[in-house]
Formats: sequence, C-alpha cells, structure tokens
Amino acid sequence: MIVHHYQDIEAVELMEGVKKRVVIGENEGAPTFIMRIFDLDPGKSSPYHIHPWEHEVFILQGRAVVTNDTGDQISIGEGDTIYIPPNEKHCLTNKGEGIFRFMCLIPQGVEESEAQNVI
Repeated sequence: MIVHHYQDIEAVELMEGVKKRVVIGENEGAPTFIMRIFDLDPGKSSPYHIHPWEHEVFILQGRAVVTNDTGDQISIGEGDTIYIPPNEKHCLTNKGEGIFRFMCLIPQGVEESEAQNVI
C-alpha cells in the first residue's frame, strides 16, 4: 500500500494556468489506472480534444463548464462526476474566481500523445 498527499507530488504546468499531478500511476506500480489531479486557474481551460480512451472525472473544488462533443456546455462543480467515453470531444473551463481542481482517471498504458486537439 502507498499513501501520500497529492500536494507532495510535483505539479507539471501543461500550459499557462493548467497544472497536472500524476498521483497514482506507473511509478506506484498501478497495473490498471492512472489517477491525475488537475488545477485550472480562473478563466483557463483544458484543450478541446479527443482521444481513443475513456476517462472518469471527479470535481474536487470550484465551478466550471464541461464542453461536450456537440459543443454544449454543462455547468459542473464540487462533487460532480463526469464519464467521457472514448472518442468524444471535450474540455473543461474554469468559470469560478478560484482554482478549479478535478481528479481524472485514465487507463494505464495509454499514450497521452494520441490525444488530438480539436481547436
């Protein structure tokens, strides 16, 4: 068993105002899933993108919108969950005044470089 606080994992800035921490993954010997924590600054978004794997999202803090495959925006906040099936376009945009933080689970072994930005 491995126990650590997510803030003990170094955050990597993916783009201005968007940070990622891989809190459970290959380094911990996880055979099936990767758990990541993302922080988005106010007004910042993940890229509108698509990839061939599913992922599950749990909102930890803040308010945002998730943009789906058809461009619809759905308001989300603390405690909400999102299932994004494979090959569905999506992005999350912080609409609050503070940090928007979410946990994202993806399958182990996927190549994140296979994600394609749509815009």
